[in-house]
Amino acid sequence: MLPSAAACCEWIGRAAASIFQKLDSDIRQSCLLAGLTRVHQHDATGNELHPPLLWRRTVASQRWQTSQEAFQLSPCVTCTRRESGFCGAAFRTAPPRPSTNGDQQKFAAVGAGKQLLTQGKSSDYVFVLCAGWAFRYIQVSDGGRQIDRFLLPGDLFSSLSIFEEAPHFSAKALTTVQICGFARAELRERCFDDRELQSVVAQSCLSDGRDAAQLIAILGQCSAEQRIAYLLLHLMRRIAASQVVRERRYPFPLRQQHIADAVGLTPVHVSRVLSLFRERGIVALADGVLEVIDAPALERIGQL
Repeated sequence: MLPSAAACCEWIGRAAASIFQKLDSDIRQSCLLAGLTRVHQHDATGNELHPPLLWRRTVASQRWQTSQEAFQLSPCVTCTRRESGFCGAAFRTAPPRPSTNGDQQKFAAVGAGKQLLTQGKSSDYVFVLCAGWAFRYIQVSDGGRQIDRFLLPGDLFSSLSIFEEAPHFSAKALTTVQICGFARAELRERCFDDRELQSVVAQSCLSDGRDAAQLIAILGQCSAEQRIAYLLLHLMRRIAASQVVRERRYPFPLRQQHIADAVGLTPVHVSRVLSLFRERGIVALADGVLEVIDAPALERIGQL
């Protein structure tokens, strides 16, 4: 027997109320983490407006006129990686206490090719990549650079940055990116108290150490083909771990110069190797997409 129209309307009403309650809760948490507090407003009859039409920053006079604008201030509400990795551990625990300078989190959108961090320049924040691609690198005295890690959404720039004020690396946006900065002082304090956050940071340290050891091995012992194949495989695994890959086509915004700086070759040499891979029917790289045609062959070349 089909439910009556009244019963359907009642069910839809309850479901809608639940959805709006969850959305308001998410907006509220996002605003609290961004240093905002709710301003209670009332209509002409004295009833409180819901959802609130005004949020304000706790340490400044600037005001946002709608919840939607406050929502835009913090992309954490809609981030698909909020429940996993470092951010998952950070958001599952109690929000940090207000920092001494008033900002617990900061957000920024940065264009492709722009500098994100400079080696040796102090910062009060620990940064996470929210969207887009970036890379870490070491600048050498002759003007060259060694890229030691490509950053994907959800990645800490470096787990060591929780404990060091001046980064030992520089970072640059590969594509247009969104980044989030956590106040280091509060985050460091939470790391000492929160076992889950400790575990996530420790895993990140181990991953960085393992990747660094493998990079040393491929730069010191492997041929050009092996180096490039290893890099492609490494990035393919990381991409597949964070998003759905269809028909073995991977988003791949790297240019030949980025590949060259990551594996210690010239762009001309990289071009020759990629052309050779294409002619052999192993991979094809075009228009920001890496298409893997013969995965077993790529594995044979790039395995350590």
